[in-house]
Amino acid sequence: MTIQTSRAVVISKPGGPEVLELRQQEVGEPGAGEVRVRHAVCGLNYIDVYQRTGLYPLEMPHALGMEASGTVEAIGDGVTHLAVGDRVAYAAMPPGAYCDVRVMPAAQVCPLPDALSFEEGAAIMLQGMTVEYLFHRTYPIAKGDKVLFHAAAGGVGLLACQWAKSEGIELIGTASTDEKCELARAHGAAHVINYRTENFVERVSEITNGKGVDVVMDGVGKDTFDASLDCLKPLGIMMSFGNASGPVPPVSLLTLAAKGSLKVARTTLFTYTADPERCQDMARHVLGKVVSGDIKVKIGQRFPLERVADAHRALEARETIGSTVLTL
Repeated sequence: MTIQTSRAVVISKPGGPEVLELRQQEVGEPGAGEVRVRHAVCGLNYIDVYQRTGLYPLEMPHALGMEASGTVEAIGDGVTHLAVGDRVAYAAMPPGAYCDVRVMPAAQVCPLPDALSFEEGAAIMLQGMTVEYLFHRTYPIAKGDKVLFHAAAGGVGLLACQWAKSEGIELIGTASTDEKCELARAHGAAHVINYRTENFVERVSEITNGKGVDVVMDGVGKDTFDASLDCLKPLGIMMSFGNASGPVPPVSLLTLAAKGSLKVARTTLFTYTADPERCQDMARHVLGKVVSGDIKVKIGQRFPLERVADAHRALEARETIGSTVLTL
């Protein structure tokens, strides 16, 4: 058995960015259904913060990171969709992507088209497949529908702006600065709202002539949830997929009834990607969108792996634009 070592970012307890520790760990051969991947680039996502802080509990100690791209070094028995030397990318459980090389389950590791760089692969998988399921697998959204998307200048948001435009969906994006609003508009948002200087409920009412939107997509959580319900038209749906400002407090079903028989979905990507065939189909859809030019990957920040704590601080302070990658 080949034993090699890899740098890996590990936490021993929940906490702030200071708990992130760069260690050396042993990496062996893949077993049945597994693959060993040598990473080129790692992705940074808000789920990493949730896991680091303990909002999404992990057994300790635990490596962090959910997304990366690289090259297949070895495959275990039963792996048929990949071969040694393949370029790949993934957003998958279990955490552990903040490293140079790892052994992991192969089912959610996806071929990366030659037309895309490793940076694009590491930046697009988790955020891109999130956008894919929001627009295609949670609720039927049709051409001409109106969607309110919070944090539209973030990594998921800029992809959502482009995705909506490519499919004729009218996206209203919110952001915290005029600069971020213009970035969202440049990426395809039909309307933008600076939520620090404007009341987004009032602006949505103006934009929709008092009718409201068909869908709200909200990865912010506590700070935006209640007001977002007031932006929905009767029978509309709230898709809550993140907690950047904190978890949403309990919601009364009677409130949903009173506001127009509203629907609420609390979704997570890994429920959708748990099925290997669906995961591969979602990845092909996302990567195909990039290859075709329908969406472009905006990488706003790059941090070396040893500065992962600084990357977490920037993400939590909402100082990032687009996607953030960790370079190796």
